[in-house]
Amino acid sequence: MSRIEDVRAFWNNQPCNILDSSKPVATREYFDEIEARKYGEERHIPGFAQFERWKGKKVLEIGCGIGTDSVNFARAGADLTVVDLSDKSLEICKKRFEVYGLKARFYNGNSEELSRVVPVEPYNLIYSFGVIHHTSHPERVFEEIKKYCSPATELRIMLYSKWSLIVLGIIIKYGWGAFWKAPELVRKYAEAQLGCPVAYYYSRHGVRRLLKDYEIIEFRKAYLIRHLKWLPRPLYGRLERPLGWNNLIVAKPKTV
Repeated sequence: MSRIEDVRAFWNNQPCNILDSSKPVATREYFDEIEARKYGEERHIPGFAQFERWKGKKVLEIGCGIGTDSVNFARAGADLTVVDLSDKSLEICKKRFEVYGLKARFYNGNSEELSRVVPVEPYNLIYSFGVIHHTSHPERVFEEIKKYCSPATELRIMLYSKWSLIVLGIIIKYGWGAFWKAPELVRKYAEAQLGCPVAYYYSRHGVRRLLKDYEIIEFRKAYLIRHLKWLPRPLYGRLERPLGWNNLIVAKPKTV
């Protein structure tokens, strides 16, 4: 089995957030509870995605998972296309759209070969939250994304942060402080389900290098760990700016 097939099998076995509700799977109550839990914990996502801003605009979401962000783009009136490597995740995402009476175009495939999967046309927004760092060759994804860009296209991307409280915690808890094992430890323990085949993380410099063909117009960090949600907002914000787990990146294609 190839590495990318390992990734597909991993997310097919347990799609992201699938266990975040006790309600019957694929019911409205199930999806409502998953959304409430996700945005209750990851409070920065709606503000970063800016769902309402994309009404009537063409949006391509790379790595839709089971569709929490996807349905919010669709509710806001976006002309939405989604793609995911995991056919199981995509199946649940489609069901979610049926439950809410929403529409999108769905594609199943490898984002490293995006142009073989999704018809090439320009989009107003290309959005990917916590996905590209799970593919074997993230640089190939950003090469492919260029084919879907006009000069006005905006990218909103989340990639894991190298310098974060979560990485530090994983190293201490599972590696007994063995910092040189960090890439292996993060890959194994960063997700709710253990043993993710691929999980990269990036410093600010690493993000710049990966997005070398794009102009980064905004970069910030967000999200510590769920157990620190009780902290006063000002203190939480002061900590997440240097130690957040999510690199939130807004970029545009460079113009020659």
